[in-house]
Amino acid sequence: MNQPLAYVHPQAQIADNVVIEPFASISKNVVIGEGTWIGPNVNIMPGARIGKNCRIFPGAVISAVPQDLKYKGEETEVVIGDNTTIRECVTINRGTKYAFRTVVGSNCLLMAYSHVAHDCFIGNNVILANSVNLAGHIEVGDWAILEGLVAVQQFIKIGAHAFIAGGSLVRKDVPPFVKAGREPLSYVGVNSVGLRRRGFSAESIQHIQDIYRLLFVRGYNVTKALNIIEAEVPASAERDMIVTFIRNSKEGVMKGFRHINE
Repeated sequence: MNQPLAYVHPQAQIADNVVIEPFASISKNVVIGEGTWIGPNVNIMPGARIGKNCRIFPGAVISAVPQDLKYKGEETEVVIGDNTTIRECVTINRGTKYAFRTVVGSNCLLMAYSHVAHDCFIGNNVILANSVNLAGHIEVGDWAILEGLVAVQQFIKIGAHAFIAGGSLVRKDVPPFVKAGREPLSYVGVNSVGLRRRGFSAESIQHIQDIYRLLFVRGYNVTKALNIIEAEVPASAERDMIVTFIRNSKEGVMKGFRHINE
């Protein structure tokens, strides 16, 4: 149902039951899936690929050109999964030739004034609270939660099920399953509350806590901690995810307890 005061480019591909409210603007080269609601004063620019049953609130700007001086007009995209809610004044920029797309997964919630820059990849079930700012080339794993006013430096990776406290500055990678806070950003425990809510058993949570004690509490350097974990901690999907994440970290991971007061 298109309101007469909305602008929809004739080449945009809009499913039959999409609702577009007055004063929204939908450009060419846009695809919007079934059941999605586009609120008033939303701007959806070329390259947007929006899934089913999304809700996009007033003032949001989706698929604007990147805020990157290296961008030379190449044809790139923003891809948004199903059932994702994008609140007021959120901005999501499309990709550059680095990755050619910016991706936001399914079942995500991007709260008001959050910003997702070019070539970011956000997994499923992610929450970005009010005024979270992601620079370019950031990866955020499934089920991660970033509280309000978190700012993340370019090329950082945030692991699945991680929780980052409000107001944090994220300059190093944040491994899966952890809580992160303080300045500089440090390990403050395992995200046990979130893991229980998602069906992780008490045994699995204890297993994850044992791994992170070796990594962040005992005082080992990262290489020694990883060697001990691989030699002594029973194999599991969680252990392998943590070890692989840290071994593949290019920016380095955040600090542990022993570094908090340095």
